Amino acid sequence: MRFDVLTLFPDLFQGYFTQSLLNLAIEGGLVEIHLWNIRDWAKGKHKSVDDRPFGGGPGMVIMPEPVFDAVESVQAKTSELGLLILLTPGGQRLTQEVVKELATHKRLLLLCGRYEGFDERIRIGLEPREISIGDFICNGGEVPAMVVIDTVIRYVPGVLGDENSVTEESHSEPGRLEYPQFTRPRVFKGMEVPEILLSGNHEAIARWREEQSEQRSRNTN
Repeated sequence: MRFDVLTLFPDLFQGYFTQSLLNLAIEGGLVEIHLWNIRDWAKGKHKSVDDRPFGGGPGMVIMPEPVFDAVESVQAKTSELGLLILLTPGGQRLTQEVVKELATHKRLLLLCGRYEGFDERIRIGLEPREISIGDFICNGGEVPAMVVIDTVIRYVPGVLGDENSVTEESHSEPGRLEYPQFTRPRVFKGMEVPEILLSGNHEAIARWREEQSEQRSRNTN
């Protein structure tokens, strides 16, 4: 699967790409990630990508021309145009169901905003899929883009050591939370591992886990 990240701050991603499952997926050829600096498509001596908003107001707004040029150029890098995603607080909420759907695409282009956001003509003209990771404001779209990548790659075959992990974890079904997990030692600070998990009775363990999952889901909802 291929991700193209269009951002004004590509260096923010460097450390993230070298860690854990994502790094292994990249090294194994399961995932490709390409970083693109929108400023490379800016015109003029100063390579400006933003300007004051018409009508007044605080902050700066990202201009449409460098963004259009960047998106069109990056899309043309492969024959698979890919799905363009705009990370924005006003977008569709990122849920596990949305993650599963995004994972069906071979290529995602992630467009990261900054400052007071994008000129509205970017949304109108490029018609991106708009995604929000929650009802709060980040300093830019880079962290939300990392969240999208982190969640989607779990559905790329071969990324997880055990493919059952994505079917048993929290939110694999809407509103469903995973059962509690335990490992060594059996007793820690007076807290003991439930005896049922040490019984070797797989049928009874499965029932206990199902009950615990239902209880957690009810308490959260």
